[in-house]
Amino acid sequence: MEGSSTDLISSLLPLVALFAIFYFLIIRPQQKQAKAHKEMVSNLKKGDKIVTNGGLIVEVVKVEDTYFLVKNSDGTEMKLIKEFVAKLLED
Repeated sequence: MEGSSTDLISSLLPLVALFAIFYFLIIRPQQKQAKAHKEMVSNLKKGDKIVTNGGLIVEVVKVEDTYFLVKNSDGTEMKLIKEFVAKLLED
């Protein structure tokens, strides 16, 4: 009986190690990046220039609950859902 539990532990050890490596190299960095992005989006304010997921550079005019009212370079205003903000454009 003692030998079979040792075999089970030794066969599961590589699987546990693989999961730990997977977690620290892939899952954890993605969670940190998602948290940082969510914090960046929540801190956006009027006048900030942002890049959308579509590659447009726009300026925030008004912050709403689920979207931003933004304007592009020719002054056209449009609504942008918050999830489609790619990054804050630093001057």
